[in-house]
This record gives sequence, structure tokens and C-alpha cells, in this order.
Amino acid sequence: MNTLNAAVNREKVVKVLNGWVMLPIVFILFFGAIALFIYSLSPGARVEDHPVWSLFVSSLLIEIAAIIMFKGFFALQPNEARVLVLFGAYKGTVRAPGFHWGNPFYSNGPDQPGPLRVMAEWQANLAARKAGGAEPGRKRQARFKFSLRTRNFNSEKLKVNDKRGNPIEIAAVVVWRVEDTAQAAFEVDDYENYVRVQSESAIRHLASAYAYDYGEEHEVTLRSGMDEVSQALKVELQARLDKAGVLVEEARLTHLAYAPEIAQAMLRRQQAEAVIAARQKIVHGAVSMVEMALRELAEKQVVQLDDERRAAMVSNLMVVLCGEAEVHPVVNTGTLYA
Repeated sequence: MNTLNAAVNREKVVKVLNGWVMLPIVFILFFGAIALFIYSLSPGARVEDHPVWSLFVSSLLIEIAAIIMFKGFFALQPNEARVLVLFGAYKGTVRAPGFHWGNPFYSNGPDQPGPLRVMAEWQANLAARKAGGAEPGRKRQARFKFSLRTRNFNSEKLKVNDKRGNPIEIAAVVVWRVEDTAQAAFEVDDYENYVRVQSESAIRHLASAYAYDYGEEHEVTLRSGMDEVSQALKVELQARLDKAGVLVEEARLTHLAYAPEIAQAMLRRQQAEAVIAARQKIVHGAVSMVEMALRELAEKQVVQLDDERRAAMVSNLMVVLCGEAEVHPVVNTGTLYA
């Protein structure tokens, strides 16, 4: 059963008749039926004192057929496709841009948006009003038409806990497009809302799988491993959106910060760690300079120092090199051992 559904709901590219070829044919049938109708009434009535019923009925049938055939014309823009559904059965997808004619009984799709789409549009408009922008106008694609153009989805700032339980704010942008129109039409109820919901769910899961910062050695974090995190987000999104026939071209974090309630505490932590790192570097440099000074004095035999005087010299040099305040040395004018 699952295998059969998977085979039916895979996109099948088909070709339909050229609209410019069918247009004169339909016009000929339309106006020919009118002429035949008039002929069945006037000349036929004069000859036989009643309409020619065979021509009369034929003209009506041809006229009805021509009117119905007018509904078969449709046009596709570049990067646009139409799914052909005939009495509930999927017949294929037209991807070639231009003016086409197909079976007039191909379904035109639902006339009204479903409740999920209405709710999603309302939320998007509300978010746009809060941001001070214009409400995004949504173009309804009639006749089972699907846009194949690349689109962006900008998620809202989501408040989640990272791997270590710290509350953070995170947002991302997802670049996607419809790749399989049959899956987008039949596998999910509303593929645009599906992309929105699954994207936010993937972002939340990603944030909980990584630490914001200060991870263990060689651990990838949200802040330090942007490329790895973005690739992981893209892979997870693609796994989630395959069912809807959507291809994820890029996914990248656009906002990452600690939640306001812990932002000040984390800022103090960052400052303390920066001070510690700076101190470590200063001490490392000071030790290297003292070692170099002692080695140079010994090699060039400038002065001979015992252990006690060497320790005092090291202490003085470390104070001078590591102290934050300006050092005022005391000059000894006597002997070294005075």
C-alpha cells in the first residue's frame, strides 16, 4: 500500500497541446456552430416549414463543446508548473512555460484556502504589522498552479533552551523551493504552512542539541561553529521537508543571543573569562621575558647571582611586567648585597 502511494504521488512531467494551435480550432467550432444553428432555423425552415432538427441539435452540441473547450486554455510563466488532476486522478505535471491547452475537465484545485492557511496568513500579517512593515500579500495560485521559484522563510525569534539549559533567542532564514509538485499537492495539506511549522520545529531542536558557547574541548557550539550548525540545520530540514517535495537550498542562523533575563549575567561571565585569558597571556609573556633575561645574564657573565638574589630579581621583574599600575623602582646606590 505504501509503495503504491509513493509511486502515484511522485511527479510525472507531461506535455499538453499548444494553445496557439488549439485556439483557432476552438474558434472555428464556436462560430461554425452558430452558423449551423442559424442555417438550421432559417433556410431549413423555409424548405421544410420547420427547423432541421438534426442540424439544430448538432449545432447546440458543438456550441456547448466549444464553450467547454475554452476552459482548457491556460498559461504558465517561467518557473511555474500546473498539476493535472482528472476526476481525482493525478495525470502529470506541466512545467513548460507558454500558452497551453489541456483537458477542460482537469481540476482547478480548491477555490477557498483551508483553515490552516487562513491561520498562517493571519499570523504572518500580524507579525508584519508588529514589525512596522506592510502586510505580505499572498497570491493565490489557481488551477493547481505551483510556483517553482526560490523563496525565503524568515523565522521569528524563538526562545529555547540550549544543550546546557541556558535560555537563548534564535532565528534563522531558510531558502527553499518546490521540487516535486505532486508531493507538494497531495502528500501534505498545505505545503507552505508545512514548511513554516517544520522549519521552526527544526530550529528549536537544533538549539537544544548544541551549547550556546563555552563548550568542551573541540565541541561545536552555536556561536563558534556557525558553518557546521547551518549545515546540520539544512540536513535536518531537508529530511523533514522531503515529504512535501521541497528542496532546501540554504539554511542559516540570522539571530543568536542569550535571553534578556540572563544576558547581564552571561555578559559578566564573558568579561571575567576575557580578563582571565588576558592575564594568562600576560603571565606567559612575562615568564618568557624573565627566563630570557636570566639566560642572557648568565651566558654573557654580566653578573653572578645566587639563588636568593635570582629569586628577588624574578619577583621584581614579574611585578614590573604583570602589574597594571605604573611601577616606580627604587635605585640602590650601594652594593648589591647592602
